[in-house]
Amino acid sequence: TPFVAPTNAATPALFLLDVPHFCSCSCHPHLNGVVLTALQNLAYASIWIALSASVILFNKYILAFGGFPFPITLTVWHMLFSSSVSSVLVWTGKVPSTEGMDARRYVSAVMPIGALFAGTLWLGNAAYLHLSVSFIQMLKALMPAAVYAVGCLLSTETFAWKCVANMVIITVGVALASAGEVALVPMGVAMQLGSVLTESTRLALVQILLQRRGLKLNPITTLYYVAPASGFFLMIPWSLLEAEKLWDGFHAGEVSISPLILLANATCAFALNLSVFLLIGKTSALTMNVAGVIKDWLLIALSSLLFHSKVTPLNLQGYGIAFAGVCWYNWTKLKGIKEVPTVVEPKKGVKDDEKQ
Repeated sequence: TPFVAPTNAATPALFLLDVPHFCSCSCHPHLNGVVLTALQNLAYASIWIALSASVILFNKYILAFGGFPFPITLTVWHMLFSSSVSSVLVWTGKVPSTEGMDARRYVSAVMPIGALFAGTLWLGNAAYLHLSVSFIQMLKALMPAAVYAVGCLLSTETFAWKCVANMVIITVGVALASAGEVALVPMGVAMQLGSVLTESTRLALVQILLQRRGLKLNPITTLYYVAPASGFFLMIPWSLLEAEKLWDGFHAGEVSISPLILLANATCAFALNLSVFLLIGKTSALTMNVAGVIKDWLLIALSSLLFHSKVTPLNLQGYGIAFAGVCWYNWTKLKGIKEVPTVVEPKKGVKDDEKQ
């Protein structure tokens, strides 16, 4: 019987129900395990790719074509929805809360991360008003360079000329892709680069303020703690830039969007975080990197197909150079992780093993 994956991407766990049955043939047990692992990795990666691409294209549609050009409002709505759902999951015990989180640590560690997360989402969504999805994905190729630069400044990365040369290749590639963009809007580029900068800084602060203090957050508890803080900071630019325009637009009938569309959009965004939890927890770093590569190229193709975004040969050549630099960087990072020696303590007996 052929294996058919369910179409409901919002409930990824259902995908695995038929996998053991599919693999329960009379083949060698080791082969069964390999096939099962491969199918599981494919399932988690496919769900993440589908949801990630869906959220990006959904946001682009709402902001640029759906009659709702309010990126801060959309981001605030995402934070409100994510905060509410994650709170229910934590309060009901479906997801355990983080030990050691008190008011002092929340203010000193979570609030700065929440502010940067707010900036990342706001600026990233605002860029959709000015740039195509395909070109935004090309600009996002600068993320490794930004993460490395900020990491060197904040001592979360070690400076090495080899890595610098790699980042120069990525930057040159993105610059070429930008030179080939026929619909380049400086404001949109500035917003997307600002989003890359705030996100790279946020990732560095996560290591400094959370991981080094022993505070471990999964994607759900991250939303539980960070989403309210991000929503708080977003209310400042929202009240100054969008609140009055949104109110006037609704009264004048210029803004009309179905609440069901906004609900579906927020649900997709939250489901994306669930898929991140599955992808990180159930697969390897290599799987996540490969899935990210597939997602980027898929979005470039879908942007051209759905929104008729023009992609020039120079766009593709520049992005190809940046893409090669990103792949090389990811490969060297993974190689470095594998080369870290692992200290294995000798077994002292059955009782000691049972205590562990």
